[in-house]
Amino acid sequence: MIARLREQIPSFECVPGCHDCCGPVTTSSEEMSRLPEKTDAEHDAALNDFSCVHLGPKGCTVYGERPLICRLFGTTPRMPCPNDRRPETMIDSKIEDQVHHYIANTRQVLV
Repeated sequence: MIARLREQIPSFECVPGCHDCCGPVTTSSEEMSRLPEKTDAEHDAALNDFSCVHLGPKGCTVYGERPLICRLFGTTPRMPCPNDRRPETMIDSKIEDQVHHYIANTRQVLV
């Protein structure tokens, strides 16, 4: 299901160097299992900065495996890009609803 939803979320080019949407997020245990493990100290440091533990100096270090919630940022009017970037065609509302349904119905853990 995750792969099917990922395929349906449009992509777009971010402002280089911007990480405004890279705050702490939650994700499903299944998605979390695809990400590298981080230490408690790394998690604490990221939370103190209100950022994601996978945000590196050059951006997202897990971009190819980033969670569904991260992929939604900027693709829907409900989660707009703070820099007014967006895909040519925004996400289909039915797909967005399916993503939110998946998130609401799976155990979520802090990334």
